[in-house]
Amino acid sequence: MNDHDDDGIPTIAWTARAVTVEWRGGEAAEFASLWLRDNRPQDRDPHSGQRLIDVCDLPPAPRITAVSVLADHLLVEWEGESAGARFAFAWLRAHAPGAPPRPELRRAPWLEGATLDAARDFAWLGFAALDADAAARGAWLERLLRDGIAFCSGVPATEAGILQAMSRVGRVATTNYGEVFDVRAVPSPENLAYSDLGLGLHTDNPYREPVPGFQALHVLHASPDGGSSLFADGFAIAAHLRATDPATFALLAATPVPFLYRSADAQLYAERPLIQLRCDGAIAAVHYNNRSIAPLRLAAGPAETFYAAYRAFAQLLREPRFQLRCTLGAGDLVLFDNQRILHGRTAFQSARHARHLRGCYLTRDSVHSRAAQARP
Repeated sequence: MNDHDDDGIPTIAWTARAVTVEWRGGEAAEFASLWLRDNRPQDRDPHSGQRLIDVCDLPPAPRITAVSVLADHLLVEWEGESAGARFAFAWLRAHAPGAPPRPELRRAPWLEGATLDAARDFAWLGFAALDADAAARGAWLERLLRDGIAFCSGVPATEAGILQAMSRVGRVATTNYGEVFDVRAVPSPENLAYSDLGLGLHTDNPYREPVPGFQALHVLHASPDGGSSLFADGFAIAAHLRATDPATFALLAATPVPFLYRSADAQLYAERPLIQLRCDGAIAAVHYNNRSIAPLRLAAGPAETFYAAYRAFAQLLREPRFQLRCTLGAGDLVLFDNQRILHGRTAFQSARHARHLRGCYLTRDSVHSRAAQARP
């Protein structure tokens, strides 16, 4: 059964079990009768948009009896149903199988970080615009989620500056470090981040449930001789490993790794793979922090195999060509996806020049929510 209009309306074909919509240009999608019945607009609360029915309330095999086009909508009717349902073509296209992901979920991996310039190739926004310009802030958030990292300049170099800026971006998560933590050298540090040492590329807090979604670092005092920031795209590096050594990639994605943190006021433990995958096999997260990996409970043979894979990944993270290096000044702030972007720093000498950054973590859902709300 077919209905067609040459005036720009999609071509429709249907059976009792499904409706096929073909848009101009040849793009087509098939929608199951049961899926359409489950998504009837009248079965959602008009205020909240939440579903009013459960899957058990649906007929197990609804049969379509009629399909017609009403301007920009599709009307579907079912056997034994007193009312059909209208579906906007734009809505169907947005929810079709294989449709592009929501804008805030699109990613643009970058592998060769050494060829990139932080000031030229990534999003920068002044603090005043971040605070007051909704359109500019929305575009900045979109770039943050696309690239995994974005920068802000002119943030007041005060203790409260980081919270002022991040209040426009998402919800700050309180941890055992507090709402905000200071990154500077201290005697007998409980965390090597609070020393003069250089830090290799890593993600923060893989021992925490949940792992912090985003991390902000705000420069109050920059060191003129060291302390440069290092960043790398863990998704791009993991994809490179998958393409060049699929067996190693598969082992790292399948092996749970224990992570542990102890301090005077906290003991945190979690197990997760170094490379975490989604149900469809896409890379979902990278968890790498050599300072907090606890002893693995592996027999000798599997241990040797895992350590070979672990070393291969670690060597990729040491490759200078994959590292974006930049020097941030007082008032600069960097925000990055802590489950994608690895970060580190070069060593510095605090006895000669004080280096002081303030940091905080933001919940993943709050940042994604702000980005989605900012879309036109």
